[in-house]
Amino acid sequence: MSNPGMRRAAIGLTALAVTALGAVTTTPDQADAGPKPVAVKLLALNDFHGNLEPPSGSSGTIAGQPAGGAEYLATQLAELRKHAKKQNTITVAAGDLIGASPLLSAAFHDEPTIEALSLAGLDYASVGNHEFDEGADELLRIQNGGCHPVDGCVDGTPYEGAGFQYLSANAFKTASGQPLLAPYAIHKVQGVKVGFIGMTLEGTPRIVSQQGVAGLTFADEAQTANRYARELRRQGVETIVVLLHEGGTQDATGGINDCKGISGPIVDIANRMDPSIDVVVSGHTHQAYNCDINGKLVTSASSFGRLVTDIDLSIDRRTGDVISAKAENVVVTRNVAPDRAQTDLINRYKTVLGPVAGREVGQTTTEIKKTQESLFGTTLGESPLGNLIADAQLAATDDEQGAVAAFMNPGGVRADLDAGPVTYEEAFTVQPFANNLVTLDLTGVQLYCLLEQQFVTARTLYPSSTVRYVVDPAGTTGTTADACAGTRVVRGSLTLGGVAVTPDATYRVTVNNFLSGGGDGFTVLTGGTNAVTGMIDLDAFVAYLTAESPVSAPALDRIRTTAEVPAA
Repeated sequence: MSNPGMRRAAIGLTALAVTALGAVTTTPDQADAGPKPVAVKLLALNDFHGNLEPPSGSSGTIAGQPAGGAEYLATQLAELRKHAKKQNTITVAAGDLIGASPLLSAAFHDEPTIEALSLAGLDYASVGNHEFDEGADELLRIQNGGCHPVDGCVDGTPYEGAGFQYLSANAFKTASGQPLLAPYAIHKVQGVKVGFIGMTLEGTPRIVSQQGVAGLTFADEAQTANRYARELRRQGVETIVVLLHEGGTQDATGGINDCKGISGPIVDIANRMDPSIDVVVSGHTHQAYNCDINGKLVTSASSFGRLVTDIDLSIDRRTGDVISAKAENVVVTRNVAPDRAQTDLINRYKTVLGPVAGREVGQTTTEIKKTQESLFGTTLGESPLGNLIADAQLAATDDEQGAVAAFMNPGGVRADLDAGPVTYEEAFTVQPFANNLVTLDLTGVQLYCLLEQQFVTARTLYPSSTVRYVVDPAGTTGTTADACAGTRVVRGSLTLGGVAVTPDATYRVTVNNFLSGGGDGFTVLTGGTNAVTGMIDLDAFVAYLTAESPVSAPALDRIRTTAEVPAA
């Protein structure tokens, strides 16, 4: 592969213990009295997840328009740069550029995505939780280059590394206490310094496999941002931008440039950030918003390259302070000319990938969505596609390992299935993590605790067709330390294969290895016994699609409420 060239500015590698400095602001009137301000344009994206080609189904539209695809993203970025001096434009991203990717990127360990974003002119990116999917060493290889240690150079050409700088301020090597990657960068524009601090969410270890975060410690987002903001100001940087892979959600009625009822972790984090921080480019929640939180411009560009956030900063040339900041989320439409270099890159990798991607593995009678139904006013309900995957995992382990139930985590269901023929590539896009199935013994008490943990973690485990239970909306939620104390799941309502679960009995249950390791906060599963590791989850899904075709969307009747099933 060719390396489009590094566009790296001064990279901060150490932090100094300094006292907090108050923010200096410049008013427009003061700016008018001096030299003309410097206009800086930031072009931002997040949660690309290797979507080189336009996503299918609802994942490929936004604001009522078909959107996304690297060919069109590169064109849109080039067009937006025309509205500013090229040297005054900085392109940034807020993590999860790779991981949970479609087959075209994942088959090559996401090297195609890194090459595509480098070609598109990306300058800086924070790490996200999915950058750690294959561990710290692999992330360093993605940054610095070199062939994969096991698979080699899969496409037959050397991998030169990223043409942009990953920033990782709050992921530290546990042994040394040093940041895994550069925590910040300083970029000069017409003599004015712009500082970028990059971070992932502090909770990364809870949502990534333990192998992925081995040897690493993750720190609080606001505290880390404030620490490095102080260091940047000691170096004469007054314009500070945080690239943060954590986000929020606005009300469903909000548009891509609204900020209606914004909630979620980003609100607390922004409120705890130092006043010297001017802009927060956020991500992780796959939402679009354009907010002012605590005097800071806070943005997010949804996901999959469907939006670009166009941010205009006016900076006082004398003081380096931001005079004004405004943003607009711009749809990456597909009614423009595709970028030729991106088209060539995609076609090259499709040729190397060969015919395996287009092999038909099954049929669906209708579109099967990953969307969760509402459960007493929350999104804690079942998912048609999630249920289908749980059924596939049970089918792969019932005779083989004696499993009587299976549970699937929602974060592992990545895309919808369209109606009609299903290709291997489409199945892979739904389940791209290559997790192994693990079948283990749980007692009845542990099963109830597992279900109660759903309400502590705010994540539903999609159940196989053998599972039925009733939820009480008026029940109490347990704590992280004692989920079993919760009373959301009506005792006596849990059945497996129509037989009531009893506290002391033991049951064989199948999950993936991410869950069996306590992922997503389901720590009850780490207490399972007699664990047997089985096939890859994708292989189980493909086998089920082939054996059961044509497949229909399962009914959403496995989790019910006391309103539907009155207490006896």
